[in-house]
Amino acid sequence: MARYTGPTTRIARKFGEPIYGPDKAFEKRNTPPGQHGLSAKRKKSKEYGQQLKEKQKVKYMYGVLERQFRNTYARAARMKGQTGENLVLLLEARLDNIVYRLGFAPTRPAARQLVLHRHITLDGTVCNIPSAQVKPGQVVAVRERSKSLEVVQNSIAAATKYSWLECDTNALSGKFLNVPAREEIPENINEQLIVDLYSK
Repeated sequence: MARYTGPTTRIARKFGEPIYGPDKAFEKRNTPPGQHGLSAKRKKSKEYGQQLKEKQKVKYMYGVLERQFRNTYARAARMKGQTGENLVLLLEARLDNIVYRLGFAPTRPAARQLVLHRHITLDGTVCNIPSAQVKPGQVVAVRERSKSLEVVQNSIAAATKYSWLECDTNALSGKFLNVPAREEIPENINEQLIVDLYSK
């Protein structure tokens, strides 16, 4: 399936925040891309523009294309509770995102590649579907033959711990303890704008 493979700093500059993680290039030049990036005459976004921009930001952040994102939104709308929060929680429960959160990969695209290349197991079985939904209690681990991968070893050394995940850095495995509360998710997302966009 197609995925955006272009320059990530340019996309981060478009949204005005480092959506792909720490980025030295973004810190040096955090103005909008293009020759008119510094221009004071850039048009101010209206309501629809802000809603669309927020949706696009989340899509780039989690590496999801339009149809898959719309399907995820439809599923979130059918669930009990607030649709916006459900959407963020469904995106957080994706296998590639869990691999990233556990620290087995430095970025979400790298985590997606690990999953696609069959380096990751879900409850002891190899799973190569990045969008697979991980349920509380399930164990995500790096395959035995893949534990020596340089990208995994370098990434796990700088991993951030999250309260809803239990990680064993020696065994390179982690458990999804529970669905996190919306406040625990560190990403800067205004999910209400996305709900308003799809409600039109």
